[in-house]
Amino acid sequence: MNNTSLDTIIAGPILRHVSATQMCLWLVTSQDMDIKVLLCDQNKNNIWQQVLNSEQKKTIKVGKHAFIQQLDIRIKHALPLEQTIYYDIQLNQDNTFTGLAHLLPDISYEDCALPSFEIRPKVNELYHGSCRKPHHPGDDALVRLDNLIGERVGSKQARPSLLMMSGDQIYADDAAGPMLVAIHQVMNMLGLFDEQWHGSIANNSQALLAHPHCYYQRELLLPHDEANQKLYETFIAAKRKPIFTSVNARNHLISLSELIAMYLLVWSPSLWRLVDFSDHNIATEFLAKYEQEKNVIEHFVKGLAKVRRALAHLPVYMIFDDHDVTDDWNLTRGWEETAYGHPFSKRIIGNALIAYWLCQGWGNNPDNLALLSEQAQQHFQDQGVKEHDKLVDIMLKWNHWHYCLDTQPKVVVLDTRTQRWRSESKLNKPSGLMDWESLCELQQELINQPSVIMVSAAPIFGVKLIETVQKIFTFFGQALMVDAENWMAHKGTAEVILNVFRHFKTPPHFIILSGDVHYSFFYDVTLRFRRSSPQITQFTCSGLKNEFPQKLLSWFDYLNQVLYARRSPLNWFTQRRNMSIKVRHPNKHIGKTLVNQSGLGYLHLDDNSEIVSAKILAANGKDVEFQKK
Repeated sequence: MNNTSLDTIIAGPILRHVSATQMCLWLVTSQDMDIKVLLCDQNKNNIWQQVLNSEQKKTIKVGKHAFIQQLDIRIKHALPLEQTIYYDIQLNQDNTFTGLAHLLPDISYEDCALPSFEIRPKVNELYHGSCRKPHHPGDDALVRLDNLIGERVGSKQARPSLLMMSGDQIYADDAAGPMLVAIHQVMNMLGLFDEQWHGSIANNSQALLAHPHCYYQRELLLPHDEANQKLYETFIAAKRKPIFTSVNARNHLISLSELIAMYLLVWSPSLWRLVDFSDHNIATEFLAKYEQEKNVIEHFVKGLAKVRRALAHLPVYMIFDDHDVTDDWNLTRGWEETAYGHPFSKRIIGNALIAYWLCQGWGNNPDNLALLSEQAQQHFQDQGVKEHDKLVDIMLKWNHWHYCLDTQPKVVVLDTRTQRWRSESKLNKPSGLMDWESLCELQQELINQPSVIMVSAAPIFGVKLIETVQKIFTFFGQALMVDAENWMAHKGTAEVILNVFRHFKTPPHFIILSGDVHYSFFYDVTLRFRRSSPQITQFTCSGLKNEFPQKLLSWFDYLNQVLYARRSPLNWFTQRRNMSIKVRHPNKHIGKTLVNQSGLGYLHLDDNSEIVSAKILAANGKDVEFQKK
């Protein structure tokens, strides 16, 4: 392809971590070039500008025409707080710096020449969401986010402090056929690097693309040696699920280039105009499904210009969950021993973590990942990734993906995937979402804080009936079948996290944000038999573009209210028997506790974090408010 047809900026800019002395931006360009950043105050007066040096601009080449730009700007004189700050990213083209107004005319809102942001360390409002599946039939809540920000830009109404995306920003293990077709075209047009691996029938990128099982049949590409037979028996025969354990893994992403292309396509409209949805590579038996998915993907693409604009105007923070890598990632010790014990499955997991670092992890707190970035960047060469297996090992050994934000209240974002408390008794017993050491570290972060916002991908306080069902399946050795990933599934983890809430130096006000489950609910939690109980609220919002099967969820909701009513004796058989959990009913609908619709979470706190209110800002416009009686 002639690269002159490519946009100069092919993804981003996404505004990441900001503070009074730091601003982080992520974007992907089709050429490597000098970059100048300009900042203006709300009166359009210049307050900072500079051509970025090698410390401020880290460029990672991932293809012939693909350069990930990680911009980390440190500012000696503090930026104004709680005011509008405009910014421009200017790229050096033919010795002339060209700005966003020319490069991306639709990146700014009406009557604004440039994109802007606000630094609000006092968190009174924030947005939250997870689980954005491009081929889920329904609207994208991030399009709604663009409308919400647009209403505040240029007005006197303050913007929320941040957007927290708490997992499943991509579905690496569940790509639609048309998405995979687009991914492969992007790989070609950008010249994304080829890759070789071991242990599969197709042992490199080109062989994978040329294989007849490339689309809708990737589970058949698993290798057939003795180690893989164990993988097959554990994850396919026993559970009837392909590659790893996702029920929809027929198009599971494998190579690093596939994953990078996926990120470019879910966050930017730029490359889609060059995509041809021709189905000539799709087997006849899958054509009907391909056509159905294509219609959904085309609707998804129509909203991406608004999504890109929204993500350029609000600080965005992220953390992974399983689908960013693969379904049931690290669910049991047996899963880990099998998956990491085979070179092919290890490479797939490693590639997903590399892509996460490049496109999500870095921007949360660059200082937090400075050592990882230094080690990883050395493996990216002009012609491809050098010593790919060593890069995978670096990613798998890294254990500091979690981070904190120095806001008020303090935001503590948990890594519930790579620091697991593994069962010593049985291979197929669910691991704890965090181990003893990481939970102790968490407690130190919380001590003497007046209030805290804790982000956990999975709800800490889940729906008791669903957790009971998962416990029953786990008893019979089928934890993988029901995705038994909840905080109460492992006795040690459950006891320690509940003790964190009971600690006498624990914050008096806890706000927990969670997602993962594809439905939404709100709990108020207090300790029984204690006068000075901390006030704990949990807001679970999921997903941005995903939902739970409606009939099944309705039955779960009804039976949970019947079997685990407030005075039900069954509550005394749960780990949380010493806690009182009160449900906030959506829109005062007493017969309902769970909300099943795609939407964006909105959280509002008073100045002391004592009064907490929440809404689901639905993708379809039908908002839901969780109200106290």
